[in-house]
Amino acid sequence: MVLKTREKWELFLEGLVTVGLLLLLNFAVVILIDQAIHSNQGLVDGIYQIKRAVTIGPWHLWSWQRIFFILLIIFDAIVVYWRLIRRYHQMQMRHIIEELHFIANGHLDHRVNLKVSGYLNQVIDSINALVDSTVNSMIEERKIEASKDELITNVSHDIRTPLTSIMGYLGLIENGQYENEDDLLRYIHIAFEKTKQMKSLVEDLFEFTKVQQTHTQLEVTTFDLVSMLEQLTADFELEAQKHHILIEVDVTQRPIMMSADAGKLVRVFSNLIVNALKYGDEATKITLSAHQENNDVVISVANDGRQIPQEDLENIFERFYRVEGSRSAETGGSGLGLAIAQSIVKLHGGEIYATSTEQETAFNTILPLNRHQQEEN
Repeated sequence: MVLKTREKWELFLEGLVTVGLLLLLNFAVVILIDQAIHSNQGLVDGIYQIKRAVTIGPWHLWSWQRIFFILLIIFDAIVVYWRLIRRYHQMQMRHIIEELHFIANGHLDHRVNLKVSGYLNQVIDSINALVDSTVNSMIEERKIEASKDELITNVSHDIRTPLTSIMGYLGLIENGQYENEDDLLRYIHIAFEKTKQMKSLVEDLFEFTKVQQTHTQLEVTTFDLVSMLEQLTADFELEAQKHHILIEVDVTQRPIMMSADAGKLVRVFSNLIVNALKYGDEATKITLSAHQENNDVVISVANDGRQIPQEDLENIFERFYRVEGSRSAETGGSGLGLAIAQSIVKLHGGEIYATSTEQETAFNTILPLNRHQQEEN
């Protein structure tokens, strides 16, 4: 750390004052000891005999004054060094406190960049790490707040559309604005379908908020993944036939035993299948495949429909996001299906991503075979 001119003068004066005080103290101690020795003739004679008896080669022991002076000089040097180092550390700490006050005044992009040594360097590293953590927390909190606002806006918009239709048709019925019973039944049917659409949206919203919570518990059981996928294809077979799509399971390894929350994974793959049925334009086949890789299992839900543009692939797991070509009354779901799938996969410590070519669009999920073992590791 580079000291300011004023601080250098402070150090110089500190050293000068310390040396002066020590010299005065040394002279006082020497005078007192000298007077004490010369007032006692027996002590003088004893010191003389010791000097004559103790020899180092051809030399006799130095006078006690010289030895004492040397010891005092060493002691003085230690004291001066300690005082200057202490003052220097105080100056460093003062600079650190000034930097902290500067950051506390709202300059959160500033960091303490002082070059120091010893424990103060650890203090600076801790301060910078704390500021980084605080800034990241603030950014994350702003994102969460913005995310909540966006969520409320999107939900309000998606609920308002079917609600407006329901109120419109029920208003016609309430005011008797229908010509015959067929019109009445048609209005009731449309209102009922819009009600189901609202119910689906609310259920998806509830599921999404539930899986987004960090304390959500998984009900882990052991099951055969291949059997689960085969059961799903059977459940969606009739729906696939309505869309003139063949749905099948393609695996070479049986069984694939894994420990996870089977109920939530069923929701993941159901959402992926529904997504393929709704938005797989010109698709003729949906294939569910799975294979084991070390301690993970890779599951793919693929269709041979139209290619999804790259810019859409990058945002496809965002909530309420839909590929522009898929926004229609028939296919427009809640927009939460893929976001729910991603959240559930993350809860399992896995990964989900999409790829799309002219030949195939695939949603690939990588999950640990044993969720309990992963938590222990």
